[in-house]
Amino acid sequence: MNRRTLLGGAAGLAALGTLPATPAAAKTRTPTPPVVRSAIPNTKLNNLFTAYANTGVGWTGADSTYSAKLSGGREIWIFSDTFLGPVNPDGGRPLTAPFINNSVIVQRGNKLSTVTGTVDGEPAAIFRPQTEGNWYWMGPNLVTGNVWQQVVNEYEKTGPGGFDLAYVNTALARVDTDRLDRPVSYHPLPSLPPTISWAAWLQRIGAFTYVYGVEDLSAEKHLHVARVRGTDLRGAWQFWSGDGWSADPTASQRVLTGVANEYSVTPWRGRYLLVTHDTTELFSAKIVAYVSDQPTGPFTGKTVIYTTPETGPNGSYGNPNIITYNSHLHPEHSTDRKLLLTYNVNTLANDDHYKDASIYRPRFVDVELS
Repeated sequence: MNRRTLLGGAAGLAALGTLPATPAAAKTRTPTPPVVRSAIPNTKLNNLFTAYANTGVGWTGADSTYSAKLSGGREIWIFSDTFLGPVNPDGGRPLTAPFINNSVIVQRGNKLSTVTGTVDGEPAAIFRPQTEGNWYWMGPNLVTGNVWQQVVNEYEKTGPGGFDLAYVNTALARVDTDRLDRPVSYHPLPSLPPTISWAAWLQRIGAFTYVYGVEDLSAEKHLHVARVRGTDLRGAWQFWSGDGWSADPTASQRVLTGVANEYSVTPWRGRYLLVTHDTTELFSAKIVAYVSDQPTGPFTGKTVIYTTPETGPNGSYGNPNIITYNSHLHPEHSTDRKLLLTYNVNTLANDDHYKDASIYRPRFVDVELS
């Protein structure tokens, strides 16, 4: 599921602090690395999603796990590849279980409900490209008023294998928050196929929305930064060139190596906190944090803030095929003291998904840093 993220590899925009927009590159001190005070599973959210999934009435597992607050006390949890119910009494799922490329869970208090698209009366992905056979995986989002702006990455198959796929482009879908299952429009966003996708994270800082991307070279992944004035992602983009901003997307420079396809960069205690799975190691169990005085980096002080217990043959499943990936924060659930982190769990053996439906679900963790 979501094979791009399996290789190493969000996002509410509520800031954890107020910081000015960054001018051209400045020489700054090296920030003190974060110190982990505690990192423990968020039992409430883990139990809520597990109990809902096990009912088998809708969503039973997925990855990506972006989120956003909507009006009316609603929150949406946004997923890429998704299994739908039922779930068997033994905790597995039937081979006929529907599988779609993206979905949404709406949360109202302690109640969850599934939103999908529909094709010929059957559940389908909410976001679907025009090219038959291609699909969209979810990126970050921005909600302003009753408009949900959702960044989507289009992919295509290049062969029969599970990893035979290629990135096509990035687009912006606009959705009325009162009709979540039906995008109103799609707009192309800057793309530099085959490697750079601007779909890792969005963060409002000062007068700009900062857009964080990934240059995905499979074995190596590099962080890139762009920005657009205001909150409408259809506006003119600027790209961080290393010493200033350029209108030319090819001027974008690598900022950091070792990020995942999904990560987060949020204001935190007067600095900027980058949280990502560590892709300097293959299928790593390590979630790491970096800090910077600027949203464009440099990001330093690499610190392991959590080690996922499910990963690999010595993990909680005792299964060498189990991997974890694409960790990031949820600012709308975080403060400068306690941060909500999610990551995804998956398996390299597709049969495992039908034997144990619990594998392919997000995990929630509360992290306290200083």
